[in-house]
Amino acid sequence: MTPYKDFTTRLKLLIGKNPHLITTTLSNVFTMRLIGNKTHGDLAEIAIAEFINQFMYDFKSVHVGKDLYRAKSHEEDIKIINEVTKVEFPVSLKAYGDGPLQLSTDKHSVMFPRLLAEKGDIVDKIKLQAIFNDPAFAVFNDINVLPLIYDEKKQKCNILVFDYEAARTKTARIAHEKKGKGRKHPVFRFYDKDGDYICEVRYGNAAANALQRGLWTHTRNALKYFDSVTDGWIGYSHNHVLVKLFSHALISTSAGHEDALKRLKEDIEAQKKGSNLS
Repeated sequence: MTPYKDFTTRLKLLIGKNPHLITTTLSNVFTMRLIGNKTHGDLAEIAIAEFINQFMYDFKSVHVGKDLYRAKSHEEDIKIINEVTKVEFPVSLKAYGDGPLQLSTDKHSVMFPRLLAEKGDIVDKIKLQAIFNDPAFAVFNDINVLPLIYDEKKQKCNILVFDYEAARTKTARIAHEKKGKGRKHPVFRFYDKDGDYICEVRYGNAAANALQRGLWTHTRNALKYFDSVTDGWIGYSHNHVLVKLFSHALISTSAGHEDALKRLKEDIEAQKKGSNLS
């Protein structure tokens, strides 16, 4: 079991025993969409890092921050340290709607050209294995993506972790599909032996927008290749008090913030006492 898999297994166990903790956190995160359509993504990184620090005693988390982006060796938003083994590993947070999900930006643009070199669809087992063993596809070995998926209309959310190992072992065909409905550029789509969709590599050279390239999947179309850390969808509600808190905090002094922080810490401690965190 990889360090990241061990972490998500422990997270799933914690949530199973204390669903109210993650429901509260995700409700607050998705409430941020009332402030701005993209605000929730950045604040989710801070929220999940703090969730780990407060409720997962065997783990510590550090928010990496956007200012370190150019120096990052991995796609990461937070760094997690296993306090028992002292192993550190990066995690990339994704807050997406229920649908297309980007797993890797492929910033060096190596995945699509590697597949293009095969000249068409790929079904030979030896060729498939060679592709997954190629450095261009290291994403299947060392990217830890934690997707926070939401359905805003139904106000429900899910933490869905893509199973890279299953995707790798179950891929039976990689199809080169050119322009299609709603798509300007070709893609390589991965399918299993039953013809079910797994993931895809999108077109795009190094100069292209990150959304035009990289490894993508689809949370509805590839559901069999996801593990739900929350054990399915959970309902959430908007916390309008939090929006009011933010608005007041932005025009308050640090002294006021200190007083508010004391009350918030007391509330967190009360949640811990009423939860099963063993």
